[in-house]
Formats: sequence, structure tokens, C-alpha cells
Amino acid sequence: MSLRRQLTLSLVTILILFAINVGTHFWGSYARNESMAAYRNSVTAAQLSTEIEQLLEDQRQQVLILATLRDNTEDQLEDTELVQAETAIDTINAAIQKLGFLSRGVTELNFEMLWDSSSTLLDNWITFYRNYNDPTFNEDMDDPLPFLDVSQRLQALEARQAFIASQRANIIDRTIELTDRITVIGFFASIFLTAILGYYLVSYTNRSLKRLKKGTERIGSGDLNYRIDDIDDTGELGDLAAAFNDMSDKLRNAIYDVRKARDVADEASATKSIFLANVSHELRTPLNAIIGYSEMLQDELGDTAEINKPQFQQDLGTIMSSGQQLLSLINDILDLSKIETGKMSLHCETFNPLDIIRQSCDVLTPLLRKSGNELRTDKIKTLPDFYSDAAKFRQIMTNLLSNANKFTERGIIRIFAEEIAGRPGWVEFTVQDTGIGMSDDQLNRVFDAFVQADSSTSANYGGTGLGLAICKNYSALMGGTIVVRSQPGAGSIFTVTLPTDLRSTHAAA
Repeated sequence: MSLRRQLTLSLVTILILFAINVGTHFWGSYARNESMAAYRNSVTAAQLSTEIEQLLEDQRQQVLILATLRDNTEDQLEDTELVQAETAIDTINAAIQKLGFLSRGVTELNFEMLWDSSSTLLDNWITFYRNYNDPTFNEDMDDPLPFLDVSQRLQALEARQAFIASQRANIIDRTIELTDRITVIGFFASIFLTAILGYYLVSYTNRSLKRLKKGTERIGSGDLNYRIDDIDDTGELGDLAAAFNDMSDKLRNAIYDVRKARDVADEASATKSIFLANVSHELRTPLNAIIGYSEMLQDELGDTAEINKPQFQQDLGTIMSSGQQLLSLINDILDLSKIETGKMSLHCETFNPLDIIRQSCDVLTPLLRKSGNELRTDKIKTLPDFYSDAAKFRQIMTNLLSNANKFTERGIIRIFAEEIAGRPGWVEFTVQDTGIGMSDDQLNRVFDAFVQADSSTSANYGGTGLGLAICKNYSALMGGTIVVRSQPGAGSIFTVTLPTDLRSTHAAA
């Protein structure tokens, strides 16, 4: 058993004993309080019974006297006397009701019989008082049976309450004796168990710690083959021994880990070098064109011969085209840097995506003609207006079309665009080519920044590997997605899914 479980079990056992003691104390206090309350109620009920009995006797004497006067005289009962009589009877009735509140449980049946008898007697008395002045009223008030019945019921209830009071007193004595006995036993049991458990835990922990100390000294001295296996613990101490054993294994494998880390660093350095070489090449190509043609134009302006204006304009166009290419490359690097630092923002406006697709196709026309590719847009349907970032949508479509044209020669590039059935407010754009395609391994890296499909791609087709990474980030920034399907030699299919209204998309999110 682990040290933690042993400590937990010991603590739980001690807490249980403590809880038993505390529970016994509270139970005893509760039982005594309940018994004392019942005892007090019984005593109070006995006193109240005596008081009620005296009130009934007094009232009966008064009724008998008035009945005798009514039979022998013609005196009338005054209103004040009637009110006093009714008040006295109400007092008796209230006292009996109070006695009923004290007669719960085992005395409830006795009280119910008393209540029935007393109600009949008190009703007769109140009827007598109210009809005292009526000559036609004739009621025998000398009959002692109703009064005797009430008196007997009251005495029976009083005797029952006295018996219960005696029982409650006995219960209180037994409860006090029992709780004191349990408390003393629990106290000594707690002391004994705490001492036994403490001694056992100290001895067990001391043995285990000595073995751990020996193991750490052996491992610290360089004996990495030593194992701490003589600890009979499946918890913390066993885990600590296993940790020391694992530490020796890790020290033995440290050289391998260092070599592996060095290989990863070398690979990262090689990737960085390849990217820097690609970027240097891509930057140098338009810069060489700009510098070369600028020198040619400068020499041509220095000649005395007449300037060939068509050729001059063509050379200026080449300089502008190279400058635009250089600017586009720098913008791609800056855009990706903004995306990675979280500083790229959207500039939303209302636009029609078909207009931007047509503009992107027009820009791509010279490159398509140069590669011998055919662009087909006959599958594009009527699309709703968008509320999003038109510039980023244009760059996504331009990058996808340029990418398809770059890796396709004398092939077909198709553009599909339609609203998604079952998803109102979403449009799907697809760019399909018949180019070289990609393998599964290349598909896994196609959206990574600074990485192209393989090492030969940059050499054969140029580029820095930023275009598709920007497409993926822009699609996510605009609330959509981009996916690709491809097979080697069978071309590639890029599908972009975007919401038509970025406000509703953000609200739904």
C-alpha cells in the first residue's frame, strides 16, 4: 500500500473516531433536550390539568347556584353577568386547547376524549347562560354525569402525562450514562490507534527513505545501471524510486537527444538557407532586369542617334513589370509577417466577386498565352454581392490562378463558383488545373509558409512558397476555408469557401 493511502487511511480512521465522539455528544445533547422538552411539557400539562379541574369545579358550582336561583326566584341574568360567564367559559376552553398542544403523541387519544366530553359540557353551560332569562327554557343542570365524565377524562390524561414524565426522566438518565460511556471509550481508542498508526508510519517511512538515499548516492556517483527496486510501495515513494531509475535512463540517452536536437537545428538551418536562396533569386531576377534595362536606356539616351520610341517604351514596360514583380514579392513577405504577428486587418466593402474574378483573369491572360494554357470560366454562375475585403479576395483568386498557370503547360484551367446548397450566405470558389499535381506528402506541406512541394519545385518553377500560405490565412481571416485535392500527373483542385456577409458570420460566431 502506498504511503499516501496509508496516511489517508490513518487520517480517515482518526476522523471517524472523532466524528463518532462528536456525533455521540450531539446525539446525547439532542436526546436530552428532546427528553427535557417532553418532560417539561408533561409537567406543564399536569399543572394545567390541575388548573382546568379547578376552573371546571368553580364554574359548575356557579351554574348550580344560578340554576337554584332560577327555579326559586324570578331574578333575571344581567348582560354584564352573561358576558362574564361567557368569558369564564372561553377561558376554560382556551386552557383545554392549550393542554391539547402539550398532549402530542401517546397522550393525544386521551386528549381527544377529554375534548369531546368538555365540548359537550361547556356547550350546555353556555346554552344555559344564554337562555337563562327565557321562561320556556328547561334544562336539567343538576345532572352530574357530564361533569364527572370530563373530570374522569381529565384525571386520566393527567395520570398519563405523569407516567410519561417519569419515563422521560428515566430516558434522560440512561442517555447521559450511555453518551458518557461512548465518549470515554472513543477517547481512549483514538489515543491508542493514533499511537499505533504513528509508530507504524514513522518506521515504514524511515526504511523507505534510507533505501532511496542509498540509491541516489549510487546514481549520483555515476553507477547509472543501479536500480532502486527494494521499496515495497506503489505510491509516492515507489514513484520517487521509479523517477530515479528513469533519470538514470535519461542520462544514458542524453547523447542521443543532443544529436537529435542538433539534426533538427541543422534541418531548420538548411530550410532557412533554401528560403533565403529562393528569396535572393526571386529578388535578384527583377532587380537585374530593372538595372540592366535602366543602363540600356541610359546609354541609349546618351547616343546622338535618334531614339527608337517603340523599343524605348517596351524597355520601360519591362522595368515597370519587373518593379511590380519585385513589389508583389515584398508585399507577400510583409503580408505574411503581419498575419503571423496578428496585425493584419480587414477592410470590408460591398463588391461583386464575378467582377474581381474577371479582372484576375484579364491580368493573367499574358501568362496564360505564354504557357499555352486555356482558361475556362463557363461554369461560373450568377453570384450575390459580398460584404468583405475585396483586395484580399482579389489576391486569393490571383494567387490561385497564377499557381495553376505556373504548374500547368498547354493545359486547361477551370474556374467554378456557385452558392452552396443548404448553406445560405456561403459561396464556393474552385480553381482546377491539369498540371503536374502533388503527392500526399506534398499536400501535407502545400500551405506551409516558405515551403514548396519539394526541393526541385523552386529550381524548376521559381517562387518562394508564400502564395498558398497567404491564401490560407486570408481565407481564415475572411471567415472561410481553403482545401486542396490532387494526384501526381492529374492536376490539382483548390476550393475556397467564403461567407457573403462577414457581419452576419461574426454575429453568428
